[in-house]
Amino acid sequence: MLSRIPGIPISRWLMGFLVVLASCSADRRHQAMWASSASLSGKSLSITYPADSTLFPPEIPPPIIRWTDRNPHCNAWIVAVLFTHEEQPTMYSQVSIPQWRPDPSQWREMKSRSMNEHAGISVIGFHHGIFPKALSRASTVIATSPDSVGAPIFYREVNLPFADAVKDPSRIRWRFGAISQEERPPVVLQNLPVCGNCHSFSRDGLVLGMDVDYANDKGAYAIVPAAQRMVLDKGNIITWNDFRRSDGEHTYGLLSQVSPDGRYVVSTVKDRSVFVPLPDLRFSQLFFPVKGILAVYDRQTRRFASLPGADDRSFVNSNASWSPDGEWIVFTRAPAYTLRTKTGQVLLTLQEVREFALDRKPFRYDLYRVPFNGGKGGAAVPLPGASDNGKSNYFARYSPDGTWIVFCQASSYSLLQPDSRLFIMPADGGTPRLMRCNTSCMNSWHSFSPNGRWMVFSTKVNGPYTQLALTHIDGYGRDTPPVVLDNLTAPDRAANIPEFVALRVNAMESIEARFIDDYSLVRAADAFLRQNDERGAETAFSRALDINPRSIEALNGLAHMHLTKGAMEEAAGYCMQALSVDPKNENALTNHALILEGQGNLDAAGICYRRMIALRPSANAYFNLGNILNQQGKSHEAIACYRKAIAADPSIAEAHYNCALVLSRQGNTAEASEQCAKALRLMPDNAGMQNSYGVFLERQGHYGKAASHYYEALRIQPDFKEARENWERVRLKNTRSEVGSQKSASN
Repeated sequence: MLSRIPGIPISRWLMGFLVVLASCSADRRHQAMWASSASLSGKSLSITYPADSTLFPPEIPPPIIRWTDRNPHCNAWIVAVLFTHEEQPTMYSQVSIPQWRPDPSQWREMKSRSMNEHAGISVIGFHHGIFPKALSRASTVIATSPDSVGAPIFYREVNLPFADAVKDPSRIRWRFGAISQEERPPVVLQNLPVCGNCHSFSRDGLVLGMDVDYANDKGAYAIVPAAQRMVLDKGNIITWNDFRRSDGEHTYGLLSQVSPDGRYVVSTVKDRSVFVPLPDLRFSQLFFPVKGILAVYDRQTRRFASLPGADDRSFVNSNASWSPDGEWIVFTRAPAYTLRTKTGQVLLTLQEVREFALDRKPFRYDLYRVPFNGGKGGAAVPLPGASDNGKSNYFARYSPDGTWIVFCQASSYSLLQPDSRLFIMPADGGTPRLMRCNTSCMNSWHSFSPNGRWMVFSTKVNGPYTQLALTHIDGYGRDTPPVVLDNLTAPDRAANIPEFVALRVNAMESIEARFIDDYSLVRAADAFLRQNDERGAETAFSRALDINPRSIEALNGLAHMHLTKGAMEEAAGYCMQALSVDPKNENALTNHALILEGQGNLDAAGICYRRMIALRPSANAYFNLGNILNQQGKSHEAIACYRKAIAADPSIAEAHYNCALVLSRQGNTAEASEQCAKALRLMPDNAGMQNSYGVFLERQGHYGKAASHYYEALRIQPDFKEARENWERVRLKNTRSEVGSQKSASN
């Protein structure tokens, strides 16, 4: 309560007090607030960044200091900076939001003085009013390292969720720049309509290797000399599919790495991976290899060869990394696993890998080391400390002097795991040490600076969009809390695969992709179709035709798209163009037959399929002709075609199923049941097949088994009316059968 001073009205006294208060300098007010906050415990206020003992590189721009304050009365904060040998802060700032970025002059002073002493940062929360009072306080201590980072970073920015990036790879971009840049580094590669994934450089930064999908080949890989203006063209692209091409086994080429001297590239080949989009924005993909060996490409001899010691097909051998002298390769190994899927697609569905994507079946890797020996390899041995520990160990990287290995460890799988943490240990193995730089969510994709004193890595600590962070590592392998590189990452892109490059910051200004052709755009269109983006697919197909008007894949793609939309006239136009390019093309002939069928001309459609069979018998042609004959009521001929389709390719579930339906109409329930069972083994999640199999079993008197299949159909499709009616009916039959059996037994 205010006391009135005799002779002075209270309004004049209050006005005078406010004038005196306002006349005090801001520093005096801040000093008073600092002094009054000394006894506060800091329970409500906590500084979230930077962590205590964070060490900043000397060239980094001013960071953003962030905090949270749970005191509901705080609406303003004072930030005070106090150096080691001072009794009072010499730097004050007042803010109205819970973050503060030093201005350039403040940051220069903080960096300069904190190289030899620590800088304490205190945040005091208060209520901004007539009589401000300190309500909360917290502090952290930082320092500046004399060791510069000394090299720029090359990294990729990806839009999320992952399925969108696959659908439209042209939105992915690559940046190259130094951490000292105030703005985000310039984009050096963008608008690539095909996937470009892992990249790596030689130790001197003069050779770049990058995965690129060229000419419909997922194993394509570009190797190009570094320059200010680089060009990726057909002349500098190899394909990992040239390794043992004669065996007919496809290679995608995973996690390739250029050797330190730039002569060799090591990669995972003959590979297969769990690769599936997930609904979670933060972790919108699950990816890890389950099959593969290591192979080496020699740029001098232009030859491919497996790496002995890392080519045992009973294991998946992957994720290779070179020692700085090129004498050793450390890699991940686990027992190989065969996926149930028969598809050749890279991107799988949740159901195809449900044991991992839904049921979380564990899959763990150990780190192994093998001598390179000029490509002759040798005995691979597990790396002590990163093997046989009940964890998944992966993504190992040597320090530039070869003293240390930093690797990721998670409970299972590899790459982009929420619980992935970074460990450091001696390069020959030993007791790994959990690094201080680890954040609370996903730590991976790390790379050492050429001087060995800094390491960049990716983290999701601040949300779904991966950011880059730094840590300092001294000669004893001791690291510091993370320095988040806010200035390098866009708010709507995930930054990953960062790599320090031993080049000047202006040594690489652009990378131009000149290998893009109609095949590349057709692949992009196929990716759009898998994501149900018809507009994107049509645009990509049209761009392919702009490059090559005789691209039969693009013509077939557009014909099929218009066919599925019921636009028969447009579909027929593209189909006729495709047939003029290649009158014997199976896809064009199939589209032509489907158009005729859609127009109700079954006889002409049948003639078209028979022509296809005469040119080149195939399972699809027999299957489609069987469907035409089935519609025409020619059951015996339809069954004969289905049998030929099954003989050519037993994996076509629909051929087994359609054959079963026709056999059933002929009264051959036993064989119909057999064919339907084969279809179900191939497509267990098809509700119609489950229901039909139940019908066949019921006709044979197997009521209990029939009920289980009706129930499974309802589990897959709860609104399946026929399956529900069948289930309820057969349950009643099964109950009556049991009662009858009990009466017979009692008699």
